[in-house]
Amino acid sequence: MFDWLRAHEVLLWWLSVASALMFFGSLLAVPWLIVRIPADYFLRQHHYADHWKPRHPLLRFAFLGIKNLIGVILILAGIAMLVLPGQGILTILVGLLFLDFPGKFAMERRVARQAPVFRALNWIRAKGSRPPLEMPGEE
Repeated sequence: MFDWLRAHEVLLWWLSVASALMFFGSLLAVPWLIVRIPADYFLRQHHYADHWKPRHPLLRFAFLGIKNLIGVILILAGIAMLVLPGQGILTILVGLLFLDFPGKFAMERRVARQAPVFRALNWIRAKGSRPPLEMPGEE
């Protein structure tokens, strides 16, 4: 095994650099994305991708293709970060959020409803001077 590591030293160095960049990038990107979520995001019946339906089909297809490709890349990078330095699980979760699949919005809502997650999301939003997220069934 050590022979393999020595033979692929440059590859491991580049993977470590990429992992560190993803780690620091996620420290900046995740709060930025949370602050950008509209407060009524979980109250909406239509997914944000519905805004792309009136656009030209090729433009919509290109947008969805690029977004899903980014999601797959993030998931693969997250899997690599499970053994390399970095936030593997967080990167996998962010990658899942980029993908489009049936039931994704219900999954997002279920995860965000969990009290610790909901408190953390709203704490980050408060730091960004944004109103708290609203959930269905709340008064």
